[in-house]
Amino acid sequence: MKKIFALLTAGIIAASVLAGCGSSGTSADAGASNGAADDGKSTEAGGTITVAASATPHAEILEQAKPLLKEKGYDLQITIFDDYVQPNNVVESEEFDANYFQHIPYLNEFNEEQGTHLVNAGGIHYEPFGIYAGKKSDLSELADGDEIAVPNDTTNEARALLLLEANGVLKLKDGAGLTATVNDVESYSKDIKIVELAAESVKDAIPDAAFVVLNGNYALEAGLSVGKDSLAYEAQDSEAAATYVNVIAVKEGHENDDKIKALVEVLKSDDIVNYINETYDGAVVPYRN
Repeated sequence: MKKIFALLTAGIIAASVLAGCGSSGTSADAGASNGAADDGKSTEAGGTITVAASATPHAEILEQAKPLLKEKGYDLQITIFDDYVQPNNVVESEEFDANYFQHIPYLNEFNEEQGTHLVNAGGIHYEPFGIYAGKKSDLSELADGDEIAVPNDTTNEARALLLLEANGVLKLKDGAGLTATVNDVESYSKDIKIVELAAESVKDAIPDAAFVVLNGNYALEAGLSVGKDSLAYEAQDSEAAATYVNVIAVKEGHENDDKIKALVEVLKSDDIVNYINETYDGAVVPYRN
């Protein structure tokens, strides 16, 4: 419990630091470290596409798109960011053409809170939430006094709670849906505690919590496989999959730019779909609609 409390405190401090640090120290040019140098093949006159992205899996997927876009005449330049604020700010300011790191609920919430004008240019993949073992190895072992760690941000906490509800751990109040928080829990199957942590800290609670609920990218960072390691996860045809698809986001008015359409087309191509399926073992699922 002491370690989980420490994680909670660290998450609050980290959030405060990110809110006040601007762009300093938040990004690294993936191209500079992942072979963006000229390979001897000239790029046609399509121009450059600059994309801000999270490292896993977004930047990795974009790296696979580079040669495919080069064939279409575009030079894809990827910059990795380690927070969820600056990638939107740099697209809003038009320093970057697009970003790839977020789902639609977060995009809409960001626009509402920050007054930005970002839009979805195309859905690429979703990352199923999964319930993973901590100190307990099966949900049937859940007992009074156990703790389950979940993300504390609005959209991801609701997903975690809905997954827990679908697996009989708790029952939410009618209508709570995709905005649910722990305050919307009507009853629990056992006398347990839901511990809310910063999304990036939930995986660190694995040694101390009975179970943790992680989304796909943090499961990957923890070395976990949705298909092999999760005790339960969101179905491909679930409301969550359609709602939380990760998108290419651009500033309003640029969604039909030729280079954005080319980027989305490549990311939805069979080559990229096959790469995702072969690489992420169910932690990342192509969105084909």
